[in-house]
Amino acid sequence: MSFPYKLVATDLDGTLLRGDDTVSERTREALAEVTAAGAAHIVVTGRAVPWTRHILDDLGYEGLAVCGQGAQVYHAGEHRLLTSLTLDRRLAGLALSKVEAEVGPLSLAVSRDGLDGEVLVGPGYRVHDGPLPYVFVEDSTEMWTAPLNKVYIQHPELDDDALAKSARQAVGGLVDVVMAGPGVVEILPLGLSKATGLSLAARRLGLTASDTVAFGDMPNDIPMFGWARHGVAMANAHEELKAVAHQVTASNEDDGIAVVLEDLLRTPGPRP
Repeated sequence: MSFPYKLVATDLDGTLLRGDDTVSERTREALAEVTAAGAAHIVVTGRAVPWTRHILDDLGYEGLAVCGQGAQVYHAGEHRLLTSLTLDRRLAGLALSKVEAEVGPLSLAVSRDGLDGEVLVGPGYRVHDGPLPYVFVEDSTEMWTAPLNKVYIQHPELDDDALAKSARQAVGGLVDVVMAGPGVVEILPLGLSKATGLSLAARRLGLTASDTVAFGDMPNDIPMFGWARHGVAMANAHEELKAVAHQVTASNEDDGIAVVLEDLLRTPGPRP
């Protein structure tokens, strides 16, 4: 059984994971067939390592994972952080002041760097229900006392797309701003993206963009689609990602990754 790509890159939330944070048996089997055919699978997620590690362990995943929107390359089998890029906290503070000058006060959370980096949530920041751990802080100055890989921002009135657009315009060339999921707008180091992290991980495996098929669902996956040879958006994907995808598959709830991988495994011949 042949497979036309040497690397399969999958986002987690809204892509590989179903709404209950599990991976279907069908998708697990399809990924197992792909790796048995000689391809590598790399998880590429906005989640930092502490929010990703338990999922990878549950999958029995021992390869490389790109976490923190590309900031971290993590070796799951060795539970070891291979590379890590942090956000300059002075630049982040300046960027936040510029955004607030345009749209008014923001609520903040931050992701601390490292294998066990905590997510600190400040006053007014709305968190999603679920199993992911947070530490609530009353004094927002606590957020800035250790290295960070990202800052989360929320606005009391603007929706995600409007906030991301306004923030991006306000910060200029200081930092990058991405919309990574419902209620998740992030400030990142300038130039950082899933594409930069994935290219580093791929290089460690001796692979390139032309070897890669990538799956995603949100605007933060756009750089990864621009880098990979073939980008596949889920049916539930944001319209901005669908607009640049080479292909749209079924939703994350309907085994969209497996649908494409099974077709690639069973249909001979060259692919785009």
